[in-house]
Amino acid sequence: MRRAVVMGVAGCGKSLVGAALASRLGALWRDGDDLHPAESIAKMARGEPLTDADRAPWLARVGEALRDADGPALIGCSALTRRYRDAIRAAAGGAVAFVHLSGSRELIAGRMAARKGHFMPLSLLDSQFAALEPLAADETGVVVEIDAAPAAVTAAALKGLREGCGWTDAAC
Repeated sequence: MRRAVVMGVAGCGKSLVGAALASRLGALWRDGDDLHPAESIAKMARGEPLTDADRAPWLARVGEALRDADGPALIGCSALTRRYRDAIRAAAGGAVAFVHLSGSRELIAGRMAARKGHFMPLSLLDSQFAALEPLAADETGVVVEIDAAPAAVTAAALKGLREGCGWTDAAC
């Protein structure tokens, strides 16, 4: 397994942990926010949740970026539902592991309120939690609690990828 999505609701630390994790693994890192169509970013910035139709081209881009990566790759993407994760796997053309960064609404709301310059408003957090579906037993992935320092969260994600998801450093 050499492809993974760092997933979770807005504000859970996908960018911070994903970039650190990719560095530790010698993998390419892409922030899925950079793959959103401009119209979707504008919609979220206005406080409007995306529809499945809005998300479809974005999820395809995430999967295609994994498929087309030259070597091991990680991408940050909310991937909130099984259907979205299936779309990513289909576009990637095969196996993808998911690292679900999980935390309480209160913790994540506090982080979102403190961050500056991001298009995703705190007002959309409840819709993200409402849509979130946990990884199913037949999905390759690991759930990592985010109530620790970023280095500890990254270490737990690294351990989960290696032990539970078949990520081998030799493949890197």
